Amino acid sequence: MDWHARDTETVYEELDTTAEGLSPEAAAERLERVGPNEITGEQRRGPLRIFLAQFSSALIWVLLLAAVLSFSIGHAVDAILIGVILLANGVFGFVQEYRAEQSLDALRELTTPEVTVRRDGEEERREATELVPGDVVVFSQGDVVPADCRLVEANNLEVDEAALTGESVPVTKRTEPVADDAPLAERESMVYKGTNVTRGRGVAVVVGTGMDTEVGGIAEELSGAETLETPLQRDLDRLGRRLGIGVVALSAVLVPLLVFVGGRSLVQSALTAVSLAVAAVPEGLPAVVTLTLALGVRRMADENALVRTLPAVEALGAVDVVCTDKTGTLTEGEMRVRAAWVYDRTFDVGEDEDDDAIEDERFDRLLEIGALCNDATADDGDPTERALVRAANRRFDVDGRREARPRRDEKPFSSERKRMATIHDDQVYVKGAPDEVLSRATRILTEDGTEELTAERRERIDDQIDDFAENALRVLAFAFKERDDDGGSEENLVFVGLQGLIDPPRKEVRDAIEDTQRAGIDVKVITGDHPTTGRAIAAQVGVESDVLTGAEVASMDEDELRERVEEIDVYARAEPSHKVRILKALQANGHRVAMTGDGINDAPALKNADVGISMGVRGTDVAKQASDIVLLDDNYSTIRNAIRRGRTIFDNIWKFVAYLLSANFAEVLVVFVASLFGYLILPAVQLLWINLLTDGLPALALGADPSGDVMDRSPRERVTGIIDRPMLELIAGAGLTVTVLMLGLMFYVLDGAPAVTPYAMTMVFTGFVLFEFVKLYVVRWTKGTPTLSNAWLEVAVAASLLLQLAVLYTPLRTYFGTVPLGLADWGLLGGVVLLGSPVLLSVGWLVKRRETGRRPAKTVQSTEPEPDPGDD
Repeated sequence: MDWHARDTETVYEELDTTAEGLSPEAAAERLERVGPNEITGEQRRGPLRIFLAQFSSALIWVLLLAAVLSFSIGHAVDAILIGVILLANGVFGFVQEYRAEQSLDALRELTTPEVTVRRDGEEERREATELVPGDVVVFSQGDVVPADCRLVEANNLEVDEAALTGESVPVTKRTEPVADDAPLAERESMVYKGTNVTRGRGVAVVVGTGMDTEVGGIAEELSGAETLETPLQRDLDRLGRRLGIGVVALSAVLVPLLVFVGGRSLVQSALTAVSLAVAAVPEGLPAVVTLTLALGVRRMADENALVRTLPAVEALGAVDVVCTDKTGTLTEGEMRVRAAWVYDRTFDVGEDEDDDAIEDERFDRLLEIGALCNDATADDGDPTERALVRAANRRFDVDGRREARPRRDEKPFSSERKRMATIHDDQVYVKGAPDEVLSRATRILTEDGTEELTAERRERIDDQIDDFAENALRVLAFAFKERDDDGGSEENLVFVGLQGLIDPPRKEVRDAIEDTQRAGIDVKVITGDHPTTGRAIAAQVGVESDVLTGAEVASMDEDELRERVEEIDVYARAEPSHKVRILKALQANGHRVAMTGDGINDAPALKNADVGISMGVRGTDVAKQASDIVLLDDNYSTIRNAIRRGRTIFDNIWKFVAYLLSANFAEVLVVFVASLFGYLILPAVQLLWINLLTDGLPALALGADPSGDVMDRSPRERVTGIIDRPMLELIAGAGLTVTVLMLGLMFYVLDGAPAVTPYAMTMVFTGFVLFEFVKLYVVRWTKGTPTLSNAWLEVAVAASLLLQLAVLYTPLRTYFGTVPLGLADWGLLGGVVLLGSPVLLSVGWLVKRRETGRRPAKTVQSTEPEPDPGDD
């Protein structure tokens, strides 16, 4: 509704309330009717929904089909084993994602505000969720606005609405109605849920709560937005569909062939088809992928990144563009005084500087004006004013100075005045925009005392202002005058000097950006700041580029913007709507984009990005719910760490997908070829055991493999899935090698027997297991992983070999149809393995040579050695 355009009496009348507020009874009745003041459009996922989501991939459905077929022909053991694997996969994924949701709930509870509300004329503190339309609320500097409200009182009131409108400067509020068609950013008579009061005091009538607020409208739109699949999800679903089609097609050909040509019974033919299905499907793949991602999630949590969905870990490792905010992500998120100037002397100021060594009374006067012409404390208030107080506190006791020079009156800062003045017993102190202060000054404080402010001196001041601005400093000017009978006018001032403030870059960010660029990832800085500031800060952290403003982005058509986003890495005066256009242009060019954001209006960009990254410290709830990853420290270096982790995870997933599929390829070929000769050489239970044994502990241990060179490669191409050409070569070469050797072993031990014997099955069964462990090390070698760099893998291989011995030499063999093997049998198996190992190494060498050809898109000199992600 157009509450901003209505006068206060009309607002009271339409909401059936008064300046005294609602009665407790009326408030309770309205709360029952309209519900709590909460955002419900986020559609938080409940435990059941999270659990069911673990069973949504095509690969899972292929496994379910194999379980049903096994059970239908009486092989209940096979069906139970498959079911246990599927259940374990679901539980692992559920635990990780449910924990992430619980962590978000904890963050949300920490930010639930209380508010002062009038009920029957009495002011009391209540939780913001209890507010209803018609309530009268009171707020002041430091408060979070609890609902959409129409102002009825505003005393020097300024509100930071950046989270909602993208405006980086706090908005001065007033009570007078504004035009009916005024845009959201210009509705000065309104305050909105989730924004922050930076100055002054206000009283307002609640006009909208919960989903009826501006925030609620955005959240509702988000709830219907499409959730993009990650590259890994697409690859695994594609693999599952292809395996499913392949299994059905192979069974459709094989069963009639065995029945009508080979003279086999329908039951025996069906058993062979089920064996082929079990051989074709890597049962352990979903669980291994889930656990590897879960391991990455745990490590990322230790590195201050909260992952809301497991596939987002790998997806972040696949991005080739990172669009990052400046404030708080690249910078510390806190203004600092970095430089000061008095005529004609410049001082470096800051925690790392020795301010006590400065001997100049004018410097003290400059800091005193900044601290006393100021409404903030060191820890509370406007960020710029807090910085001035902290700078002064390093030189003297600000509280003591304020007591010694009490404020008698003030003329507050406003967007029109662009300056603030405070009147003390004998002095008037003024601070503000340099042009405004300088235009009212007629004298200047020099080393020799107060002198005339000549044109030459004005020019010198202008040069210094330009010099500070070119170094990304926000410049404020300071002046004073002796108080006279004019009541504290702001004319005929004595100009004292300048202070240059900055939100400084985090010390670790430059190295993090260098690492990211060396990995072939473009970093684009998007800020609401002035173009000069945006360019300077970006340059300080290693992003050199021309600047495009938000207005220029808005004026371009889609084709022009798609061309410019490839060239421009810094965007200034950008609003959330501009972020979305930049994102869509990059994606239209084929990029995979990670987008950071913290505001309510950032949510569409976060939701539509390939990976949305929200801020955990200053981010809004809506932004967090729209994102895939929440940075608990709001630090860009955490993004770098997560990218490294994601790439390491992809490498490890690549290794065990190649490992598992090469095994399954060999199993299918052996079963298929043997069946054509009338032999069911490996029944389903043995195939399932091979898959469970080799796809289980060893494959899981691959998830802990280090990959120290992942940040020295370019991102993989969008068209390249996890099953790329090198993997296909490895699967084909290793699979054919094992197939030939196992068929040769089968015919050798059968020695012309008309039917398969338990001994022959045991030899081929055990031979497959041994070759899997040889192939495991070959696959790791192709990715440059040192042989003995993963202690968990050595333990897993040893444990798997012991389990294989258990099914040969314990009563378990009755369930698997095996017989004990003698020393001569082990010698024969050892000979076959020795024969095949050089061939497997040759296949791995060819694949490794192809992989070594990958080069990064950018070359950046790193200042520090690359840490090994496997160290932790």
